[in-house]
Parts: sequence; C-alpha cells; structure tokens
Amino acid sequence: MTGVREEKKRRTRKAILQAAVRLFGDKGYERTSIAALARAAGVGKGTIYSYFRTKSEIFLAFCEDELDHVYAEVAEKTRADAPLTEQLMALFLGEFRYVTRHKDFGRLLLREMIFPKELTVERSKDLDNRYIDYLSAMCKGAQERGELRRDVDLLFVCGHFYALYLITVSAWYMDRLQTEADVAEALQLLLQQTMEGLLPAGKK
Repeated sequence: MTGVREEKKRRTRKAILQAAVRLFGDKGYERTSIAALARAAGVGKGTIYSYFRTKSEIFLAFCEDELDHVYAEVAEKTRADAPLTEQLMALFLGEFRYVTRHKDFGRLLLREMIFPKELTVERSKDLDNRYIDYLSAMCKGAQERGELRRDVDLLFVCGHFYALYLITVSAWYMDRLQTEADVAEALQLLLQQTMEGLLPAGKK
C-alpha cells in the first residue's frame, strides 16, 4: 500500500511540474496563478500547496529534477576519467536538451536562474553550490590527470566554462545556431579553445 501511495505522489508531483513548465512558458511566471496550475495539473489548489508552498518552490523543484537528470546522463555517457572536454560536453548538452524541451520555458528558466527575482534564496544557493561542486570535481580530476593547470582557482574556471555554455544557449535562442548539432559544434570549439589556453606548460 505504501508503494501505491508513493507512486501516486510521484505522478501528482510530475503532473504539477509539467503543468508549470507549460504555463510558465506560455503565460509567463508572473501571470500564472496557483489556481491555473491546479486546473492544468488536474488537481485542487490544496494539493498544489501540499507539495509546494510557493511558485518559487515549483520552479526550484524543476531545477533540482534537471540536475538529477543531467548528472545521471553524464554518468551514463562518460567515464569518471574521461577527458574534461568530453565530460563538459555531456553535461552542457544534457542541460541544453532538458531546458529547451519547451523553448519559452527554457528562456524563462535561464533568465530567472541568472537574474533571480522570487526564487527562494537559500534553496537557490544550495542548487548553485551543488552545481559548482559537481563542476569543481570534474576540474579537479582534470588537474590530477594533467589536463588542467593546478595554479588556477577552480571556482573561476567553473564560472568560465558555464559562461561558455550560456553564450552558446543564447546564440541558439537568437537563431544564430539553428540545431543541436550547431550548438554542439560551437560549444566544442569554445571548450577546445579554452583548454588549449589552460594546458600545463610543455603540453601545448
């Protein structure tokens, strides 16, 4: 019986998040009410509040699910000792596919994550720290393999790599890059150029 209840809760949560993605993308975050979310998800308002206290929490729940999905995809597609560029490509392309499944929502998500307005600050910081820790572990492994200089601050290196991802996604939204293949090619080139500048002495 417990398993049945947990499965029902999982389906309800998924329905709420799917409705949020659709409505936030179509109507905008500010203009989407909890009542509209409940109707779209096929549940009552009270059910929404039993899972999420605010719209911000719904937004953050999507971000958490995104990270879980992308991390699992990276683990499936790359080895822990794979070259850093290969790991970063798996991470960023997985993220790109996930956030752009609904193009309008993806645009909103990126804007809110970079320039948050109503997101719950502490939980947003927790997500940022989790993401930074994940990227830092990738970069630390690259240092140990001799792919990356040891005298660089990993926090800034992570910021640099993430900025390249954002630039690439922005170019896709502006139609400078037309397809996922275009995104992959541009991102690969940007990462390659960066890594060539970060190689230890004697490895160029």
